[in-house]
Amino acid sequence: MNSIFQNSKDVFLDTVSAKDYIQLERVSTIYQSLKDSVKKPLKMILLYGKPGTGKSMFLTKLYHDLSAMQTIHLYSTPILDESEFFKTLAQDLLQVKYNGELNFTQFMKIINENPMHEIPLVLLDEAQLYSSALMEKIRLLSDTRKVKFVITLHKTEKEDLIAKEHFQTRIWESIELENTSSAELKIYIQKKLMKANCFDTANMFQNSSVDLIHKLTKGNYRDTNKLVYTLFDLYMWYEINNPLKINKNYLSHKLIEMSALQTGLIHD
Repeated sequence: MNSIFQNSKDVFLDTVSAKDYIQLERVSTIYQSLKDSVKKPLKMILLYGKPGTGKSMFLTKLYHDLSAMQTIHLYSTPILDESEFFKTLAQDLLQVKYNGELNFTQFMKIINENPMHEIPLVLLDEAQLYSSALMEKIRLLSDTRKVKFVITLHKTEKEDLIAKEHFQTRIWESIELENTSSAELKIYIQKKLMKANCFDTANMFQNSSVDLIHKLTKGNYRDTNKLVYTLFDLYMWYEINNPLKINKNYLSHKLIEMSALQTGLIHD
């Protein structure tokens, strides 16, 4: 028989999948804004926020929700080589295979020679990893209105500079993602567990426990997932080796802090 803690631990694996999307009021409002922006005649949409605020999840869900209705492509891993980037676009958008190096000028010739029936939507995750030169060409491509982009950037001083340098006059929609509140974090954790039928462990997350988790993670989804994953790993150890030390009715603040130590959220 599987441990309830094993099943609960697996819920918080560090993966990005549309089925892992958790509907919170504020998150749903932001996501609807993103979907509405995609429908507008915009050239480019910027989705930005600190690491762990859900940017990749938003792109994945957008791809999942729209792929049956329109031409949409998701590049979750940046294609850093410029020629490979344009060759991949040519293949995905136009079914054109190109041998050898493909530069921006050649790609635009292919675009002009192969008109598309609709404007494709291209989702670029982790756009801060692209070179400045390639980002400028992406901007030029968006200016032609032949391809619409949704890009994600980490919110740091450097990436803010990139955004201003390349897209200040081009982005017609900019959406910022932020860390969640303690109240929302409780709903997030409990909904994730209940979606996996882990009702017993969902009930262990009382307000005081979630407040501590929020204090340690600052409401960051990625850090929360890592902490809770590690927390259930500790509970599994105690369940096997010292079951009398754990109470399945509420979370131990000591174990929460031990999990934070293991994940590097706090230090000795």
